[in-house]
Amino acid sequence: MRTVTGATDRVVVVGAGLGGLACALHLAAAGRQVTVVEREPIPGGRAGRLSIGGYEFDTGPTVLTMPELIAEPLAAVGEKLSDWLELKPLDPAYRAFYPDGSTLDVRTDTTRMAAEIARVCGAREADGYLRFVDFTRKLWQLERDHFIGRNLDTPADLMNLNLLKLLGMGGFRRLQPKIGEYFRDPRTQRIFSFQAMYAGLAPHDALAIYAVIAYLDSVAGVYSPAGGMHAVPRALAGAAEKHGVTFRYDTTVERVTTAHGRATGVLTAGGEHIPADVVVLNPDLPVAYRDLLPPRRRRRPLRYSPSCVVLHIGSNQAYSKIAHHNIHFGTAWKGTFDEVIRKGLLMSDPSLLVTNPTHTDPAAAPEGKQTYYVLAPAPNLKSGPMNWRGGLDRRYADELLRVLEGRGYIGFRDGVEVQRIITPADWADDGMAAGTPFAAAHTFAQTGPFRPSNLHPSLGNVVFTGSGTQPGVGVPMVLISGKLAASRITSRTSA
Repeated sequence: MRTVTGATDRVVVVGAGLGGLACALHLAAAGRQVTVVEREPIPGGRAGRLSIGGYEFDTGPTVLTMPELIAEPLAAVGEKLSDWLELKPLDPAYRAFYPDGSTLDVRTDTTRMAAEIARVCGAREADGYLRFVDFTRKLWQLERDHFIGRNLDTPADLMNLNLLKLLGMGGFRRLQPKIGEYFRDPRTQRIFSFQAMYAGLAPHDALAIYAVIAYLDSVAGVYSPAGGMHAVPRALAGAAEKHGVTFRYDTTVERVTTAHGRATGVLTAGGEHIPADVVVLNPDLPVAYRDLLPPRRRRRPLRYSPSCVVLHIGSNQAYSKIAHHNIHFGTAWKGTFDEVIRKGLLMSDPSLLVTNPTHTDPAAAPEGKQTYYVLAPAPNLKSGPMNWRGGLDRRYADELLRVLEGRGYIGFRDGVEVQRIITPADWADDGMAAGTPFAAAHTFAQTGPFRPSNLHPSLGNVVFTGSGTQPGVGVPMVLISGKLAASRITSRTSA
């Protein structure tokens, strides 16, 4: 494994996102002097918080899995997760709504879930589900220990017996045919493969190794933190500060300063130079290269994941038939992925994620009111350069409200008291390449050692963390990326 050479005592982490915070905790545990520089007044990065008229909204991820990955950086400094964060398991993890009017509750208890699938889809599907759980559990254990949780510098790092095991399990086949080995009902096929969109690909294009996302979502368990997802970075930042990490909020980094092929620190917008032996960059990786670092020649172009439109809605309407997280599938399936990913078009028959945080945490809204987070996949700005500023944002929001009312949210539009529309243009304004919060897509050429490295190729003391580097997209992966970035600094396995 390549590591940072030379002095590593003073580390500046640019960005207090989940990856930067996890990295800071691991570095503090290793005795480094760490300063986190964050442009916003609060920690969180994409996992931010929006307050409007007494309503509280998470601005980034809403689905939390694998809390043990939050516990890990806390444990590195001797802290317990339960002392910093109150987590409630969600049951069901999701409620799926299908065009034929049927619903399926995704439960993490495999016995209850098998019974639920048998009730909705029949005993054969339930048997396939149990086999799928066994497959994905083994897949996660293999990937977590030997591929996801390691720094990978070259394809040669993969060449071991575990790669043969992964091949033998069918991990490098396409996801959709692999799902078809376990499920025949389109409803179960969808609920256990839609997660490929998180990796930036359609199920028929993604590799079967990404079935682990369905395992994390549907088997390992989904949790709701008290205070919303933003409570996670608040907890990590609080623990880091307790253990000596310095935080500089409301401070924008203009560029990384360099001399003699090494970073020497960062220069802030206020003209202050903060010296460092090592600089860790948590902004979106392509944007960090573009805005903060010296220009590089012949950078490999990236293929980006689709983006999304998010509606943050505060409402006086409540719906008794929904859960905390709800997936509303349209009639179309493969064609809608082709529209968004290949053609750069909005989905003509969208599948939507509707999260209702007040279902679990009433404090997220004024008494008797509800908060909703509506997510619709959309093209990124590279594949679908739409004029979101020209009124398309409002027109599409109106269209999504119409779709929701057609799918059972009667009177939804009339109940809206506050609304904030987030489009790919807004994601771009927040510093996300191609206007997508989901970073580079997980194609084979952008997976594992082929994904952009977390160690700069020529500035040997610049390290990256976050979804744009290894291991990839999603809260669990970003937390792991923080640990991997820290190990580049604290390990001394190579000169």
